[in-house]
Amino acid sequence: MNKKLVLLGVVAVLFCTAFVRAEEDSAATEDATKVEDDIGKSRDASKTDDETVQKEEEAIKIDGLNVAQVKELREKAEKHVFQAEVNRMMKLIINSLYKNKEIFLRELISNASDALDKIRFLSLTDKAALGENTELTIKIKADKDNRALHITDTGIGMTKQDLINNLGTIAKSGTSDFLAKLGDAQSAVEMTDLIGQFGVGFYSSFLVADRVVVTSKHNDDEQYIWESDSTSFSVVKDPRGNTLGRGSQISLYLKEEAADYLEGDSIEDLVKKYSQFINFNIYLWKSKTETVEEPIDEDEAKDEADKKEEKKDEPKDEKKDDDDEAKVEEEKEEDKPKTKKVEKTTWDWELVNSNKPIWTRKQSEIEDKEYSEFYKSFSKDSEDPLAKAHFVAEGEVTFRSILFVPKANPPEVFSNYGSKRDYIKMYVRRVFITDNFEDMMPKYLSFVRGVVDSDDLPLNVSRETLQQHKLLKVIKKKLVRKTLDMLKKIGKEDYEKFWKEFSTNIKLGVMEDHTNRTRLAKLLRFNSSNSDKETTSLADYLERMKEKQDAIYFMAGSSRAEVEKSPFVERLLKKGYEVLYLIEPVDEYCIQSLPEFEGKKFQNVAKEGLNIDGSEKTKEQFSELRKQYEPITTWLSENALKDKIEKAVVSERLTTSPCALVASSYGWSGNMERIMRAQAYAKAKDPSQEFYSEQKKTLEINTRHPLIKELRRRVEADQGDQTAKDLAVVMYETATLRSGYNLKDTSGFAGRIERMLRLSMDISLDEKIEEEPEEVEDDDDDSKEEVNADSDDGDDGDKKTEEKTAEETDDKEKPSEAKDTPIEEKTEDKSDTQEKVDESSETKKG
Repeated sequence: MNKKLVLLGVVAVLFCTAFVRAEEDSAATEDATKVEDDIGKSRDASKTDDETVQKEEEAIKIDGLNVAQVKELREKAEKHVFQAEVNRMMKLIINSLYKNKEIFLRELISNASDALDKIRFLSLTDKAALGENTELTIKIKADKDNRALHITDTGIGMTKQDLINNLGTIAKSGTSDFLAKLGDAQSAVEMTDLIGQFGVGFYSSFLVADRVVVTSKHNDDEQYIWESDSTSFSVVKDPRGNTLGRGSQISLYLKEEAADYLEGDSIEDLVKKYSQFINFNIYLWKSKTETVEEPIDEDEAKDEADKKEEKKDEPKDEKKDDDDEAKVEEEKEEDKPKTKKVEKTTWDWELVNSNKPIWTRKQSEIEDKEYSEFYKSFSKDSEDPLAKAHFVAEGEVTFRSILFVPKANPPEVFSNYGSKRDYIKMYVRRVFITDNFEDMMPKYLSFVRGVVDSDDLPLNVSRETLQQHKLLKVIKKKLVRKTLDMLKKIGKEDYEKFWKEFSTNIKLGVMEDHTNRTRLAKLLRFNSSNSDKETTSLADYLERMKEKQDAIYFMAGSSRAEVEKSPFVERLLKKGYEVLYLIEPVDEYCIQSLPEFEGKKFQNVAKEGLNIDGSEKTKEQFSELRKQYEPITTWLSENALKDKIEKAVVSERLTTSPCALVASSYGWSGNMERIMRAQAYAKAKDPSQEFYSEQKKTLEINTRHPLIKELRRRVEADQGDQTAKDLAVVMYETATLRSGYNLKDTSGFAGRIERMLRLSMDISLDEKIEEEPEEVEDDDDDSKEEVNADSDDGDDGDKKTEEKTAEETDDKEKPSEAKDTPIEEKTEDKSDTQEKVDESSETKKG
């Protein structure tokens, strides 16, 4: 019996051991399988990884369809491959055609606007085209969870064949086909507004998206879905049915680096930058936080009631009247429904392009207030414009434009003169193209702001640059003409404000713009001898000119006071001639660039060529005067001022000054020489500057002046008279200063003036300057005592010396005596010094 039990136990043990081993083997097999599976799944770069495929399937989510339905939809879809040239063009578009990725939104909105234009045009003849969906809008919605951006329009939509033809071929223009079918002459103007290109513009989507899904519904077909990853595309019927009603929805599944385009602010900025003047409303799905009142729950109401009861139980020391008032308020509060304020985030469609393109309307229909609001909206200026011009230009290129003149010039306009300005914005059919046009306006008109909108301006495929520069030149020419006409029409009071801000711009325009020089000359204003306060135009100057006056006289200087006292204007003012005062640095440059104005030449009264009296009798008298003073003019030219002047002549322009230095017709006046020497980038000893500055000038003398008469008397008596030579040199140097030039030898000039003063005051030229008296030094003992007295006021340890006298020791012991002693000694020193000075002065007198 026992043997049987032992045998059964052994068999049982063996059976259990075998069962355990079998389980271990099966577990090991399962582990090995798992390891192999994990190895396959851990390869991040494997294209057959089932997890990666699953992620790709889940990446594209279409509203109303789950992952399985999307997968089934793809399996049933018609697969198409882009043509070889399309693939090459796609790479070109994505990598180099567009400079700025953000324009993808501009292109898609433009295409949506074209689709809306088409359905609106069809609805004019077929009222059933719009159906129940009469709203023509563009809506943009960002889905951050799925990293998708949806652009939806209620336009004409596309059939299945349209999706294949228009989106499968580069630059296949649906609008072009649409216009070809509707070749009605009466609707030509309407059709020119249609620019839709579901071609190159559409493919700019791949600048920011890995995959693009287009859902479209046309009135003549069912709703279809077009999907592409830029290498191939598929088209399939939408299993959801007609969800759009009519129109298209473009869904961009953005790249990681393009996630910023999912932000509401970024989208809004792009819409306002490129598409704010689209004819149709553009809505953006945005959130906003509001504070709203919500009813309180029962539990919260009970808690508040309990709190109020606790407050009632608290001891009250207030008066009875206060208790009654509190009870009344509590009763009123109990009657009202119990609510609480809660911050709530709500989502809704918000209109983005509220500004409308007023330039498309007639000028008579627009009020000044609308112009001002429009100007402020696009220029970011807080003030109203000073002037405006609204016009339509026709010819080689047709465009509409509104130009504005601001009230103030930008502060950095001349420090950065010639740099790029973005004040003129170019639109094509109300779609913003660029504001980076260097040649749109000349530099001197860079302050002008405005918009230019053309319907037939040819663009390249990226819509960023113009194909024909010739048309740009035409636009620029018309803009400049219209701007100058606008400035000419500004009223007198407003023009004074304009001239105060922009006078330098107009003067620079005279120098730079030879084509419009005559028009710009009419805008010039200068100070004049005719008025102390108001400026004058050249046209007004001509009206006041004398009968036989053949030139417009002007004098340039640094200030009005300087030019009014200039010797060059003396006789002109005395005879009643009007002289223009050029007191700004750019004025003389400006006038030199003007050869004439309405047949009258300009005459700088500080240069040669001035002819005041033109009668024959006056000419004879002047000729006789020249002969009388020929000896003195010859002596000045060949003797006294031989190396300083070109020649000396009798003057027609001087009345009170003895003489003046006159530049040649092509030389520098004193004002111009000062400006050229003050240039920040002027080079030392520049050959071109040296040529002008070193030119000898003509000395004109006033024969009626007593100094000139005295000089003539001395020279006729003795041509070698040194005093006469000195007088001539001093007169030349004073004339140099009076004429606005710089003296080269200022110390020599000062010495000659001092010599003249000595002679005039009967002081001997040999008398020397009195020497300064020698300083009398104090005795050594006195100085030592003063030093010791000063040392008592400070620290004793800081003033120790190796040799100490007995007197210094006594001074330290008796500080009061030491302080008094130097004062008495100083008094004695002063008296001694005074005696010595008196002795020395007596010696000198003796």
